[in-house]
Amino acid sequence: MTAPDPAVRRGPFAPFRHRTFLAFWTGAFLSNIGTWMEAVGIGIYITNRTGQAGWTGLVAAAGFLPGGLLGPVGGALADRLPRKQLLLTTTTIQTVMAGYLTFLAATGHPAPWLVTLIVFISGCANAIGFPTYQSVLPDLVPREDLIGAVALSSAQWNLGRVIGPLLAGVVIEAGGYEWAFAVNTVSFLAVIAAIALLRLPPPTHDGKSILGSVKQGVSYVRRDPGLRVVMGFMFINTFLAAPFIALVPYMSLKVLDAGKRGTSILVTVQGLGAVIMALSLAALAARFGSRRVMLTALWCLPPVLALYGVMPNLALTALMLFLVGLVYFGALSSFMSIAQLRAPAAIRGRVVSLLAVVLGTLYPLGAVIQGQLADAIGLREVTLMAAGAMLVCLIAMKLRHPRFADALELPPAPIAPDELDPHEVAEITADGIPLPSADPSM
Repeated sequence: MTAPDPAVRRGPFAPFRHRTFLAFWTGAFLSNIGTWMEAVGIGIYITNRTGQAGWTGLVAAAGFLPGGLLGPVGGALADRLPRKQLLLTTTTIQTVMAGYLTFLAATGHPAPWLVTLIVFISGCANAIGFPTYQSVLPDLVPREDLIGAVALSSAQWNLGRVIGPLLAGVVIEAGGYEWAFAVNTVSFLAVIAAIALLRLPPPTHDGKSILGSVKQGVSYVRRDPGLRVVMGFMFINTFLAAPFIALVPYMSLKVLDAGKRGTSILVTVQGLGAVIMALSLAALAARFGSRRVMLTALWCLPPVLALYGVMPNLALTALMLFLVGLVYFGALSSFMSIAQLRAPAAIRGRVVSLLAVVLGTLYPLGAVIQGQLADAIGLREVTLMAAGAMLVCLIAMKLRHPRFADALELPPAPIAPDELDPHEVAEITADGIPLPSADPSM
């Protein structure tokens, strides 16, 4: 599956030929601009209000922790409930929470714990909706455009990270935090409008409980050799490297003394690096294969992360953070696209949700730990320690299992017919995923 695929040579914008995907992408893009404006505003507010990296990491963790707690439930629901209605429900909850935060900011100074609670509730809605969002992409474009659609969907999220912080800096300076939060509230209307236009196939339902559906997803990931590789590398990447994202405001405000403008610049350049990688990913995968792209990004991340941690001023820190965003997104997007391509359509939501579990548990845990350590010994030192630990882990895995990543070249694992109902079996067969024999050893 990692061999060059002629389909991805259609160009990075080929999925935009499909109008439903274009509308869905545009709505999500506008919403994500607002989301990043709110995220920057919250990061600056909490850092200024508390002066502690621990609080900054905790609030960021509150947004991601639900992915670990509720991600599998969201994946099961994505494969058994009407996906359009599920997306509308979760997006509406996020809109209400954004509006409540706007009201609190406009009428007073919300306590850090209350902001954290609002972020957590919104994160719960996102955790339920994220597997559904990822699962509908193959319904919007043909299979030959799927890699490009995944990359473009990730690109719009990160492009929002570029534009959102820039706007946040201007809006907060001009009108205060409540204006940034208000823009986010209104921006959700764009994605609600895009969801309303979707025409999606009905879900299949095998009569199993949600727990049984989750177990099916876990069982498939355990059996598929390529997905085991993705999970192994994603554990290391998420726990050790990803926390730098949550601590960018602290790096700007407390380490570099660069203020709100510095925070906007750093978040923006990180997102710009991710966007450039997203637009290049399909072409890189076509030329070099997904395996090589993923491994290159993983091995490049520790040194650039270490350099980011020691840069003495805002300009050099921004340059290195651009590179960190580039290679970090190269690894993360490779994980996501490989999982999308390997997972059969009928259980794709559950497989994607397990990646969300890794992000939703290890990222907030790492953010809280690194934030607490930064308060004690300094953020520069903690960033260096995290980069060094990631490099040590990659070396140890290479020495212990030299051919671990070769499993990405193997075909996807088959699904036993007795695990799925006849409708799901038909869907999988149509997808070109072979069904196994009755050999119980399989």
